[in-house]
Amino acid sequence: MQTRFLGPEGLEVPAIGLGCMGMSQAYGPADDAESARTLRRAIDLGVRLWDTAQSYGAGHNERLLGRALAGRRDDVVVATKFGIVRTPEGVHLDGRPERVRGYCEASLERLGTDHIDLYYLHRPDPAVPVEETIGAMAALVADGKVLHLGVSELSAAQLERAAAVHPIAALQCEWSLWWRDVEDEVLPAARRLGIGVVPYSPLGRGFLTGGLDPAALTRDDIRHRDPRFQGGQLARNRALVGELRLLAEEKGVTSGQLALAWLLAQGPDVVPIPGTKRRDRLAENAAAAAVELSPADLGRLETVAPREAWAGDRDSFAAHGTTRATR
Repeated sequence: MQTRFLGPEGLEVPAIGLGCMGMSQAYGPADDAESARTLRRAIDLGVRLWDTAQSYGAGHNERLLGRALAGRRDDVVVATKFGIVRTPEGVHLDGRPERVRGYCEASLERLGTDHIDLYYLHRPDPAVPVEETIGAMAALVADGKVLHLGVSELSAAQLERAAAVHPIAALQCEWSLWWRDVEDEVLPAARRLGIGVVPYSPLGRGFLTGGLDPAALTRDDIRHRDPRFQGGQLARNRALVGELRLLAEEKGVTSGQLALAWLLAQGPDVVPIPGTKRRDRLAENAAAAAVELSPADLGRLETVAPREAWAGDRDSFAAHGTTRATR
């Protein structure tokens, strides 16, 4: 797979990475055996940017990746996050600088490695100035425990403040055809600062594949609480996905591949990380890196599935803590 570069220090990564959260939580029961096979297949396909977090499955996800990395560590760019803490008592944000080193060392142990390639602040802690958290992260770079720093779901102003402390390689944020608010302020700020963009949920939590049946989701699936999957909003979004499917068929690709190709066409600084725990879906996603969209293709996408046509408020979903707790 072709590669791209993130951030002012030029972290080289594949054009499409792998979001690993769903292997441990949020989207139905875990299947460690299939997830392990998917991770091994990812290396073969060149999908060598793996994204995890200390909070995913309360450490389960990092341990899962650690087992898959054994003997193959140099083949993978490992990205993990801290700042969302999941305990039996609940979920909370913690960006206190005195806790950062301990979180990092615990992730290193679970991953079975001596360094993290890309270490993200998962969410800013409203009780801690972001400069203080980034300063503690910078100390990990100085010690060789972390190679590059990233941030997730920061505002444009917070990005400016973070980048003033230490170079930031990547901003992680939800971005896809059906959620584009990042384009207003955050994306321009990231590009002004030379920060790469790593969209999570680039397939609209699976909806943009055209093959997701919300009625078949398990009871504990977080998408039941997302307004975009409910009522009239769901019906509207289904109609738009139908339009995407028609365009995809014309190009001989799947709806999901078309959605990923659209993101890749937004700039060479964009590296989406679609999540899956299935080998067949992994291969489909990886193949999207070879899909080329012409200006005419992009224009048609804007016509049949414009930003304002999608229904449902992601922010009301996030306001209840669901997005922060799981992503």
